[in-house]
Amino acid sequence: MAEEIDFETYLSLTKNKFEIFLFDKTNLKNLYKDELKLENTFNFLDLDKLNKFLDNQIFKIEKIYGKFIKNIYLILENDLNLEVNICIKKKNYGNLINKKSLENALIEVKDLFKESYQQQTIIHMIINNYLINGKNYSSFIDNLRGDNLCLEINFKSISNDILVKFDKILEKYQITISQYFNRNYVKDFFVEENFELSEMAYKLRNGHNDNEVILVPKNIENKGFFEKFFQLFS
Repeated sequence: MAEEIDFETYLSLTKNKFEIFLFDKTNLKNLYKDELKLENTFNFLDLDKLNKFLDNQIFKIEKIYGKFIKNIYLILENDLNLEVNICIKKKNYGNLINKKSLENALIEVKDLFKESYQQQTIIHMIINNYLINGKNYSSFIDNLRGDNLCLEINFKSISNDILVKFDKILEKYQITISQYFNRNYVKDFFVEENFELSEMAYKLRNGHNDNEVILVPKNIENKGFFEKFFQLFS
């Protein structure tokens, strides 16, 4: 009996090209890859071209591998991405700064972003710098004693309106979007590596950037609202 393949599907959209990948999680390689280069740039508000691309690709992949695609990871590069940096300072009164201190600060700054940008969905939350007692740290060190904890957080988000459009398109194929990625961030993080785009996204999804707060849905059916941190505290 043939071994069942454990795969994930990635879809990348830019103004000039669509790419789809069927990624083998066990062997870290693409089982299938195809692309469509666009003569006229893709308008993210006009999704007819994407519909035609998916009509062909979803049918082809499911026929080749004899399995239905239920989930997809969407990698986006477009002008509607929002990038915001927020700095938060928390008094600690000389106590130990531990994982709980960090978690509380992250929850507060995430809630501040969501309150200020209610029409956006966070797709990446990255800690650029930790400042403790006036000293910068590139990664979190548990149980330091200090009067203040300062965090510089980079948020990458996308308009809820755009995400609703993608959700509706993929619902037609009974496919759920599991996670969104900012394509520029994915490519830039691995700029010195020779990985396929699908492998880059897979690695980041599984905690390859120690300073990215991996966000998972509080409720799996409640797509787009991320509440629970786990990468920094694992």
